[in-house]
Order: sequence, then C-alpha cells, then structure tokens
Amino acid sequence: MSAATQYYVITILVYVCSNVIAAWGLDLQFGITGVLNFAFIIFQAIGAYTAGVLSIGPSSSSGGFESYVGGARLPFPLPIIGAMAAGAALSAIVGLIALRRLRSDYQAMVMLVVSVVATAVVTSETGLVNGAAGLSLIPNPMSGLAVSHQTQQWVFVLFCIAVMLVVGVVMYAIVYSPHGRVLRAVRENEKALEALGRSATRARLEVFVIGGALAALSGALLVEFVGAWAPSGWLYPETFVFFTAVIVGGRGSVFGVAIGAALIGVGIQQAVQYMPIGSDPTVLAAAEWIITGVITLLFLWVRPQGLFPERRRRFARKSEVAAL
Repeated sequence: MSAATQYYVITILVYVCSNVIAAWGLDLQFGITGVLNFAFIIFQAIGAYTAGVLSIGPSSSSGGFESYVGGARLPFPLPIIGAMAAGAALSAIVGLIALRRLRSDYQAMVMLVVSVVATAVVTSETGLVNGAAGLSLIPNPMSGLAVSHQTQQWVFVLFCIAVMLVVGVVMYAIVYSPHGRVLRAVRENEKALEALGRSATRARLEVFVIGGALAALSGALLVEFVGAWAPSGWLYPETFVFFTAVIVGGRGSVFGVAIGAALIGVGIQQAVQYMPIGSDPTVLAAAEWIITGVITLLFLWVRPQGLFPERRRRFARKSEVAAL
C-alpha cells in the first residue's frame, strides 16, 4: 500500500471514529430521550478548541501568529480529557438554562440561537481562539514515539478505534439498562414518568451533559489529527449532518446510528468527490448539502424508523412467567 493510500485510509478511519462518537452523543439526547439539541456542533467545537489550546502551548510562544486564551503543552491524552471536561461543563451550563422551564419546541429554538451566537462571538472576538482564522499548527499527539510519522498516524488510528469501542460499550450499558427505559419514557410520555416519581428534567440534563462530553471528545480527536480548527468548520448547519446520521441509522439504535454516521458523515462526502460535477469546492460542498437534505426528507417520509429500527424489549406477562 502506497503512502498516499495509507494516509487516505487513516483519514477515513479517524473521521469515521469521530463521527460515530458524536452521533452516539446526539442519539442519546435526541434519539433516546427526545431532546432537540440544535446546538450540538458547538459542543464538538469546544472540545476541539480546548484540546487544541491545551496542546499548542501558550500564545506567547507563537510569535504573534496566533492569539488565544490560555494555552499549555499537556502530554497526551490530557488535552482530550480536558476537552471532555469542558464539553460537559458547557453542557451543564446551557442545560440548566434551556432545559428546566421550556417546552421541547422552545428548547430547540434556544439551542439554535445559542449555536448562532457562539459562532458569531468566536468569529468576531480574535483574542478568544484566534477569530475566523482559528487554531492551527496543533502538534501531532504521537510525535514522542520513536517511529516514522506514518506509524505514528496508525497508532493514533488504533487509539481512536479503542476510544470508539469503549464509548460503544458505555452506550449499550446506558441504552439497554433499566435507566435507559427511564430515558425513553421522557421521550414517550413525560407526564407518566413524573407520576412515577422520576424527574424528566434531571434525565434530560443528564443526557445533555453526557452527550456534550461525547461531542467534545469527537472534536478533540479530530483536531489532534487534523492539527487545525476554525469557525467555518462548525457552523450551525453542521449539526443537521449528525441529525441525518441518527435518522438514517435508526434513532435509539446504537448499531444503526454508528452505520448512519459512517454513511452520512463520511460516505456522502467521499461519494461526491467521484461525481462528474467538476472539482470546484463550492459546487462539491453544495452537492453534499443537497444530497444530505434529500436523504433526510426521503427517510422521514418513507422509512422514519431508519435502516436499523430501535429494538423494543418485550416482557413476558405474569401468567406466561408462571407457566414456565
């Protein structure tokens, strides 16, 4: 396998791992619990910025090339852990404001406004995370290994796969546990859940924080691999790519959402590159959005349960249990 082919495969694998982790976070919020988080992309962005700032060092060491708040050179994987903590903290703050007193439709509007405001603030305030230019020259996390650069990239791929598998195990533990039934009850019948003495607001806030941490984790993995992050990569429409992944895969289905994330988040982008529509990046980007939108509408109309529908657990009646 040539070096170029290896780099292509490495890039695809890293993006698949990152997208799957992010889609799982959104599925926990939207697919399982019914929280419409239209600001999901900002939690991926806060993870990317945090990991980048904790890896790139103080801004004074950049020679005036970049301007950002804080800065450190923490050893890997501490920047990723810090990114998850930042994502969870921001989720808790936003969740306490938006989830406690508002209906689900109003919550969705608040999240969309938060996403737009966050993009505008980060873009205009150049001293925060270098404005519209964003962060760049983030060092390779595996540079300390005494191996070739290509081998370092493969090591990082293995790390991403391991993290994705761990997140998948956690997702299965949450979704298919008794507590997972509580989360589904928030989505299906909040009043019935409250009548049983469970707090729907607490459940929403819980999944909001966990989902925000997973979004930040996905952003941290991406920025550590790409080495750069700018506001143009996390505009509010990017959130709907993950919503499409959840809808196509099957909301509430851990395996289905993983397939949807790989197909939508990576598959469409790669398929567009081979379409006979030229090489203009503007045209290619527009084609991606058009195809994503059409797929979303088709699945909502024809197969709203997705490719792999949510598995419904059925419990035997007392008479059937007694007969056994």
